[in-house]
Amino acid sequence: MFVSPNRKMSRSASTFQVLLVLATIVAQTQWARASVSGMHCNDLTPSVERPHSASITDFGAVGDGTTLNTKAFQNALFYLNSFANKGGAQLFVPAGRWLTGSFSLISHLTLSLDKDAVILGSPDSSDWPVIDALPSYGRGRELPGKRHQSLIFGSNLTDVIITGTNGTIDGQGAIWWDWFHNHTLNYTRPPLVELMYSTRVIISNLTFINSPFWNIHPVYCSQVLVQHLTILAPISSPNTDGIDPDSSTNVCIEDCYIRNGDDIVVIKSGWDEYGISFAHPSSNISIRNITGQTRNSAGIAFGSEMSGGISNVRAEGIHIVNSVHGIRIKTAPGRGGYVKNVYVADVSLDNVSIAIRITGNYGEHPDENYNKNALPTISNITIKNIVGVNIGVAGMLQGISGDNFSNICLSNVSLSVRSTNPWNCSLVEGYSNSVSPEICEQLRKGPGPGQVCYDGNSYPAAAAQPQSPQKSSASRLVNPFFCTSWFLCR
Repeated sequence: MFVSPNRKMSRSASTFQVLLVLATIVAQTQWARASVSGMHCNDLTPSVERPHSASITDFGAVGDGTTLNTKAFQNALFYLNSFANKGGAQLFVPAGRWLTGSFSLISHLTLSLDKDAVILGSPDSSDWPVIDALPSYGRGRELPGKRHQSLIFGSNLTDVIITGTNGTIDGQGAIWWDWFHNHTLNYTRPPLVELMYSTRVIISNLTFINSPFWNIHPVYCSQVLVQHLTILAPISSPNTDGIDPDSSTNVCIEDCYIRNGDDIVVIKSGWDEYGISFAHPSSNISIRNITGQTRNSAGIAFGSEMSGGISNVRAEGIHIVNSVHGIRIKTAPGRGGYVKNVYVADVSLDNVSIAIRITGNYGEHPDENYNKNALPTISNITIKNIVGVNIGVAGMLQGISGDNFSNICLSNVSLSVRSTNPWNCSLVEGYSNSVSPEICEQLRKGPGPGQVCYDGNSYPAAAAQPQSPQKSSASRLVNPFFCTSWFLCR
């Protein structure tokens, strides 16, 4: 039978389109899975060759610790912006103590600090401009109205690197902490680094100390790599969170030491009705090899501002000492949103008051306009391979009336606990295996057919589906998606 060339071409085109669709689906699935496992971290490199370079001294900066260099930083970045479309540029900060107020970065830039360079935040609040509140918060986090701009700031940027050979960024936050304690602040305090609406961001090989407020705050960002940082503040300093990815996606945080006055790493996504309306979730976040201490809060935390949603988070290799909480989820009626598909594994705790805490009554609100019926969804939370010594209470897992937190799965947890009542559970549902001390009744039974425990992939896997056991944790790193059975993955 004769088949016209046009019909042959049509069949070939149709076949090609089908193959293209299938390839796209496979690629998207692989990307989603890789994102959760942290493999997308490899797409970002902390070292990029820039064809143009300048030193901050070329613009009149003086590194004596007393001369204010804000204009020098601003002028340098204005000049280097002319190279943005020519491969980008590097701004080098040599040895010295470089006092400055807030300055804004540009795209295609590397800000590089010498090992003996110290960027000092000005103690004069007028050197930190006042800017609008984040739309997902509706107001300053501490006070109604606006907020101070971070020391190092940027918005709508791409390809930004902040790095060095362990140079230091010192926020000189003591005066801000005093203003906070004395209730004399006019606006919410500034972070040390905040980048907004930006993509391909790398912050690496630096020491951050004495932040006025949060330290590292990527908000509405994607493709973010934070690695090899030391973050220090007195454990009595208020709200000096370490690393706060906020309404951001494809974020990798790894190999950091953090000692501060609040959460070590905390994931956020907006506050009550503002976060619900803005609807920018945090997702595809990998946290690996974090060591830290905090007096007031948690090693790894979620919320309490989580109204835009948090999902697909994998945290592994966490070491927390001398702290209040190890792992914590914070939410409340009015938050809405969700925290789901969270996998936390390989955690060691030493001298921690509460090892695992899920709180449904963390009830601070931005104003009185929030919807009291906006209940959060907390589900598919897996916590496994946890070892703790000198622990006060093993766990406080407390949901919300009419809004039970579901699929909370604990496995291979061994805690040396001082309390005679190690677990306090209410309004939660889930499963457990090999937990010591013996866990509360709500989590004692393993999952049955059709029930799920999140195994660290993009989507929860049915616990009843059998798979061959993994031979070692190393093989799971090579292929982290092979195991789909809760009990075979332990």
